[in-house]
Amino acid sequence: MDIQFLGTSAGQPSKTRNTQAIALKLLDERNEIWLFDCGEATQHRILETAIKPRKITKIFITHLHGDHIFGLPGFLSSRSFQGSEEQTDLDLYGPVGLKDFVMTSLRISGSRLAYRIHFHELDFSGKIFEDESFEVYVEPLNHTIFCLGYRVVEKNRVGELDAERLKADGLPFGPLFGKVKKGEVVEFEGKIFDPKDYIGADKVGKVVTILGDTRKTNSAVRLALGADLLVHEATYEAAEEKMARNHGHSTSRQAAEVARDANVKRLLLTHISARYVGPLIGQLVREAQAVHANSFVVRDLYEEKID
Repeated sequence: MDIQFLGTSAGQPSKTRNTQAIALKLLDERNEIWLFDCGEATQHRILETAIKPRKITKIFITHLHGDHIFGLPGFLSSRSFQGSEEQTDLDLYGPVGLKDFVMTSLRISGSRLAYRIHFHELDFSGKIFEDESFEVYVEPLNHTIFCLGYRVVEKNRVGELDAERLKADGLPFGPLFGKVKKGEVVEFEGKIFDPKDYIGADKVGKVVTILGDTRKTNSAVRLALGADLLVHEATYEAAEEKMARNHGHSTSRQAAEVARDANVKRLLLTHISARYVGPLIGQLVREAQAVHANSFVVRDLYEEKID
């Protein structure tokens, strides 16, 4: 599991930062990529990465401010131009009004897609997705308009099969290995091969929390509780707490307080105001690290493996 930031600016793009978009790469886990928000020119940033648009199967929108959705019609249209590749449906999650925005944009521009969009408009807290390997939860945050935060939970995976021990104990490599891996007891030449003797402990799944724009709120703490990684906005420095509150945002210190209260392992700060460049970015980092040591301000195209 990897995360890559395609846009990290607040409100509008700057020379070094594009508007909001985050790719959660689940290529090893499910050969998919999930996109969180899609600000203007997200598809341009994607061209600077190894991301293939057809691999993006789900898009989660936090709220309907332009810096989080203005890139969506363009990306959806361009995804349809991958004519030499298999066209796959796409699930689009977000606040009520998202479907109207997308369909109006496509209709007025005369755009036709070669795949289906499955819309999931959300106005509640709780589980919005589950399959055999992942769960996704959502809860409203505290912004100037309705805004959501997402908690992605990877389910525990079966431990590693000790293939060398199986072979040493006399089980020939082949289909019987697969049966043991699936938890079946296998008998071969009078000997019993019990999975509990050959499969390691379950691998604990990762938890990633990605929040939209928000004032400091208990909802963020609940969504981030015990997470391996929290992505939180940090639009302003600590001295601008009043401005942050008035505009529905957080300071870097407030984001770190959420990470601390939720016992998060790693905090990545995004949605940075254009006023913070050069040494001022270091100030945001220091303010966050004074509260939660494992904190970092990300830049566009930054990528990190979630261990």
